[in-house]
Amino acid sequence: MSDDLARLQAELGYTFKDTDLLRHALVHSSAAHKRLKSNERMEFLGDRVLGLVVAELLLNTFPDEDEGEIGYRFTALAQRDALAKVANDIGLADCLTLSNGEHLMGGRENPGVVADAMEAVIAAIYEDGGLEAARTMIHTHWTPIMRENLRPPKDPKTTLQEWAQGRGLGLPQYKILGRHGPDHQPIFSVEVTLSTFPPATGEGSNKRAAEQAAAEIMLATIDEAK
Repeated sequence: MSDDLARLQAELGYTFKDTDLLRHALVHSSAAHKRLKSNERMEFLGDRVLGLVVAELLLNTFPDEDEGEIGYRFTALAQRDALAKVANDIGLADCLTLSNGEHLMGGRENPGVVADAMEAVIAAIYEDGGLEAARTMIHTHWTPIMRENLRPPKDPKTTLQEWAQGRGLGLPQYKILGRHGPDHQPIFSVEVTLSTFPPATGEGSNKRAAEQAAAEIMLATIDEAK
C-alpha cells in the first residue's frame, strides 16, 4: 500500500479491507481508459449514501425544526462546497489519479473534481464496510460543518427569491447563456434578472450551481445599492 493511501485512510478514520475500492474511487475520468473504469459510477452511489446519512443526522440533531429548515441545512451539507471542504481537510486531492492534461489544468485544485472524488470515496467505504462504516465517517467529518451554522442556512437562490417576493418584485428569472469546457467537466453560464437591477451572470459545473452563483452576485449588487 502506498504512503498516500495509508495517510488518506488515517485521515478518513477508516481502514479498507479491499484497498482496490479506494484506488478506484480516486480515478478521475481523464485518467481512465474507459469511462466505466473511472470513479463516476461510485460518485453516483456516494451522493445517495451521503444524502441518506446527512438527512438522518439532521433529523436526529434538530428534532424541533420543520422540513423547510432541515431542507436548508441539508442543501448546505450535501452540496459541492461541503464535499470539497472535507476533501481538502483530509488531503484527498494529493491522492487523485488524473491525466497529465487534467493535472496541468489544475484538476487537483478544482472544487468540482475533489468533491466528486469525495463522493466516490464515500461509496467505496459503503461498499467495503457497509452503511455503518460510511455513517461513522460522515458523522465525523460533517458534524463540525453542521455545527458552524446555529441557524438554518439558506442558499443564495432561495435568499434572493424570498427577498424579491417580500418586496413585491416578482420572481428572479434565470436564463442559460452558454456552456463551455470539456464534456467531462462542463462550465455553465447563467444570467439572472430581477426588476430594475442590472442582470447578474454566474458560472458553475452544472445549471444549478451556475444559478446559485448568479443569485449570489445579484445579492451583492442589491447590498451595494442599499
